[in-house]
Amino acid sequence: MSNQRFLQKYRIRRNADFQRVFRRRRSAADEVIVVHVCENDLPHARLGAAVSKKVGNAVRRNRWKRLLRETFRITREDLPVGVDLVVVPRRGVQPSLSQLLTSLRSVARRAAARLSERGR
Repeated sequence: MSNQRFLQKYRIRRNADFQRVFRRRRSAADEVIVVHVCENDLPHARLGAAVSKKVGNAVRRNRWKRLLRETFRITREDLPVGVDLVVVPRRGVQPSLSQLLTSLRSVARRAAARLSERGR
């Protein structure tokens, strides 16, 4: 089993990186999350969480971010390689960790497929 830590190299931190992902306009969604993707030319995926105030107060937003980081950490091996993933939670949903695990795997794969089918 590989190292399961959520290191800095797996995080999207700069605003320019978030903007690049949103400008690329490749995404997929389900009832829990929306995942925007963009290639990153790295040998691993990176995660960014865009949790707005529409989701709720600071406690709810921070809970979402913790759940998203944990989900990414657990599913990192199953996610597409070489992409930046920006995850936006759906409004009014408070999923469990198991729901997020299933959701992130499937939505990230669909979004990455859309990225490759339209070309770089």
